[in-house]
Amino acid sequence: MKIALLEDDLAFAEVLIDWLQQDNFEVDHFKTGLDFLRQFSHEQYDLCVFDWALPDMEGPDVMVSIKLRAKKLPPIIFFTGRSEEQDIVRVIEAGADDYVVKPASRPLLMARIHALLRRTSNQPIDQTNYEFGTLTFDTKLRVANLAGEEVRLTDKEFDLALYFLKNEGALLSRVHLMNVVWGASSEVETRKVDVHISHLRTKLKLTSEYGWRLTSVYQQGYRLERNR
Repeated sequence: MKIALLEDDLAFAEVLIDWLQQDNFEVDHFKTGLDFLRQFSHEQYDLCVFDWALPDMEGPDVMVSIKLRAKKLPPIIFFTGRSEEQDIVRVIEAGADDYVVKPASRPLLMARIHALLRRTSNQPIDQTNYEFGTLTFDTKLRVANLAGEEVRLTDKEFDLALYFLKNEGALLSRVHLMNVVWGASSEVETRKVDVHISHLRTKLKLTSEYGWRLTSVYQQGYRLERNR
């Protein structure tokens, strides 16, 4: 089985790689979120082990980013020093399968990994069709429809629209959207978000006339809400 390890502490990563290899796992190690995202689409991983704090992105943002791209998401376990209850709840609710707080022994971590693999080995394929009122998205075919009519979206527009709709009502910063949708965190590039959101308003009719409100919050980001 093949595991992706996302850990920027090289000394600690070497320890984890040794632990995993002792149980005959093949390990791909990544130091940054962007390195992992570049490789993810070219590999099939049976499980991912993520740290939270990375040089370029946060582990939860990496997880959400691959959820937008993967037809079937591998199980994900966070192995991190962050132990606050709100952090654990946030990551589990966002889609993580397990959470182990550092420091932890090899027997404990490996037991959790093997248990997670047993639980997920027979799970059905992840959902591919989503419906939001008159808007529907097929993530397998990468097709969006509005009131039964296909809407032509670029890959990034598709990912951005689906992420907004899945997070209806949440205030999403430009940097966060860059991390999740583009896999990049450069402040200079955040203007891309504004351009793509402008396109989505027009193409998907995300306006009050059609029951939606996609608003800009000054110096904070964007929020998509239903216009009730």
